[in-house]
Amino acid sequence: MLGADPHPDRDPANLPKGTVKMSDSTPVTFGALARQSLRILPEWPQLLRGAWNLATLSRDQHRSVGARLASLARSQPQRPFLRFEDRAWTYAEFNAWTNRCAAALRTRGIGSTQTVGILMDNRPEVLAALFGTIKLGAVAAMFNPQQRGEVLAHSITLSAPKILIVGTECLEAMQSLPESVALAACRLMHVGPGPCPDGYEDFETAVAMAADTDPAQTADVTLGQACFHIYTSGTTGLPKASVMTHYRWFRSMAGLGQLSLRLRRDDVLYCALPLYHNNALTVSLGAVLGAGACLALDRKFSASRFWEQIRHHQATAFCYIGELCRYLLNRPPDPRDREHRVRAIIGNGLRPDIWDAFKTRFGIDYISEFYTASECNLAFSNGFGLDRTAGFCPLAYAIVQFDAETETAPRDAEGRMTRVTRGGTGLLITEISERAPFDGYTQASANDAKLLRDVFKPGDRWFNTGDLVRDQGWRHIQFVDRVGDTYRWKGENVATTQVEAAFVGIPGIEEAIVYGVEVPGSDGRAGMAALRLDGDEFDGLALADTLFARLPKYAVPLFIRLRVEQDVTSTFKYRKVDLKRQGFDPAEVGEPLYALFDRERGYEPLDGAAHTGILQGQRRPA
Repeated sequence: MLGADPHPDRDPANLPKGTVKMSDSTPVTFGALARQSLRILPEWPQLLRGAWNLATLSRDQHRSVGARLASLARSQPQRPFLRFEDRAWTYAEFNAWTNRCAAALRTRGIGSTQTVGILMDNRPEVLAALFGTIKLGAVAAMFNPQQRGEVLAHSITLSAPKILIVGTECLEAMQSLPESVALAACRLMHVGPGPCPDGYEDFETAVAMAADTDPAQTADVTLGQACFHIYTSGTTGLPKASVMTHYRWFRSMAGLGQLSLRLRRDDVLYCALPLYHNNALTVSLGAVLGAGACLALDRKFSASRFWEQIRHHQATAFCYIGELCRYLLNRPPDPRDREHRVRAIIGNGLRPDIWDAFKTRFGIDYISEFYTASECNLAFSNGFGLDRTAGFCPLAYAIVQFDAETETAPRDAEGRMTRVTRGGTGLLITEISERAPFDGYTQASANDAKLLRDVFKPGDRWFNTGDLVRDQGWRHIQFVDRVGDTYRWKGENVATTQVEAAFVGIPGIEEAIVYGVEVPGSDGRAGMAALRLDGDEFDGLALADTLFARLPKYAVPLFIRLRVEQDVTSTFKYRKVDLKRQGFDPAEVGEPLYALFDRERGYEPLDGAAHTGILQGQRRPA
């Protein structure tokens, strides 16, 4: 069970089977909305501008992300657009760079609807390459640099890029690809530092020789066209390529940026999140371009130097994920915690249990929490700056009853789902319509798995978010948790089937069941694997070494449970409900447990003392 019952007078023992509950619930009232509306009254012109832009968008309009950059380069050429470490680019300078990238790609055969893959860590070259791509009406496939082997090969296959631009830091990832991956039809280009390796063409040399005028093809791009592929974990255990259109990007710019965050031209938004995620690529970049402001980009997030970088760039805003905020709050208090210019932040996943503490300690006046997903057809946005809410959405959605035991939304005798009452928690689904289309994935089969039909009436279609939320009233929601076979850890979605596949072929392991468990003081759920051995002695160090070689670091399970037999249903499906409930508590489990405290030592026995240390924050799994 999750959290507080909206009907506290009921005996918890009499709750219906599968009822979902949550803690730290905060109802939204008319009074709170009225007070916040008065408080943000000076910003209402920006809010109304965003609302107007959001309402007037149409998929057939000749507008695009690249055209937005070019327009700002003409109207405010000398204003700063990008800061990175100790370098800076004006709008005019950066736009010219992207034009040279576009020209270099065009001469190598890239045109409308074709795909260019980008595999690099955060740096300005990523933005230059992707803008050069989308200015031609092509699609930028934003590959995750943490992926390796079969997983990276699958991602590349999904998008089938005609050109793949690879940074030096990702050459090792390319070397991990199996020989069977088809790259013969893909032109490889390299971005330094360092010499260009064999089999690659030097991208920077090609760009330096190209023209810097705005490409004519940009004017032909419409909002309905795709601009990015963003990769997300799915039920197959392998990544899915969700399609981001210019239309959805502009909706984010207007809704999350102009309507909710409301940056000004003189603002600087600091972003340390990876550019292969929409929080950086769409939310952060959209908020900046929506205001004509400046983006301060960092290579990666570091809790120890976060505020130092904020001060270095004189940032007035930043984008977060919930885990980032928890890391910052877990740092020792510093006398300079409030020595910054940040007045507003935007992101998702800031949990209610740390909301007030984070806001108070760092002196953040305005938190614009939102809810959406890479493939979701709408978003919730906290445009009023209320506490402990993911905001509101004017489009059609529903929160339906959800059975935690079966992890399904039950239907009545007529085959219809049932909405929860105000204050209740359930599965969030969003209606698919002309105003809120579902752009889906590159694979049609993946689309079908996310759609619900005939939910409230014959012929209707809804997107299944796979998330539990609470109805706070006044069309506001509060995020509770993810459901199903995907859990979130270290800001990444982890598919249990992908992790289970990593156990295949490891000597001594017969079966592996993977699931997420809650760890006190951490956002999301950590991976745990229940293993059935074939009688061999358990080697925790060897297992850890194998898993780190096969999986991204964030996907390696932190806990292991050894079992004699696995529980299955009558249809031979593994039972995970009790495994999740028992977690890694030795008193509850009664079977051998192991935890990963140090990668160099591998999985070590987890006894009562170690469990207590984790609960009290004295020991932390790796």
